[in-house]
Parts: sequence; structure tokens; C-alpha cells
Amino acid sequence: MTLEELARCDGQEGRKAFVAVNGNVYDFTASPLWQKGDHQGLHLAGADLTEELQDAPHVRAVIERFPVVDQIEEDETEEVKKGGKVLLAAIVIAVLGTALALLLR
Repeated sequence: MTLEELARCDGQEGRKAFVAVNGNVYDFTASPLWQKGDHQGLHLAGADLTEELQDAPHVRAVIERFPVVDQIEEDETEEVKKGGKVLLAAIVIAVLGTALALLLR
């Protein structure tokens, strides 16, 4: 599921209330604490709440009670960024290796 698709599952107007946490998409629709996609004025359905819930107590134990309905697709731009970091690291290692070889001559 993309983040755009997740955003449409906001619990409003009869739509499902889905929330993503750590790459998993959970269905909170049946929870009385997520009526109309709003969790006690603190969180809204249709979003990736990984960052928001990072410091919340007992998150994993509570969230894992709900069914996992999908996984968040990794954003292509994130994959490109990771690939770019790997390439940059390889270039830095090559340059440092060459510089070290020249110094040891």
C-alpha cells in the first residue's frame, strides 16, 4: 500500500480506519477508540504514525492486537537515496584507498 492509498483509509464517511506503524498497515476500524478515524484527538487514521508513536508507552502490545492488512510500499525516492548513499560510500572508500596507496609509496 502506498502512503497515498493509506491516506484514503481515514475512517471518515464510512471508510476503513487504517494506520501504518513500522511498515505494517493495521485496521483500527472496529475500535471504539478510533471512531471516525480520530483517536481521542491525538492521532488520525490514514497516516503513518511510526514517528508519532515512537515514544508512546505500550504501543507495540496495543497495536499488534489489530489485524495487519497490508505493508507500506517503500518510496522509490527512499530507495534512490539509499542507493546514492551506498555509491557515495564506495567512492569515498576508493578515493581514500588511492590516497593511502600513494602515501605508502
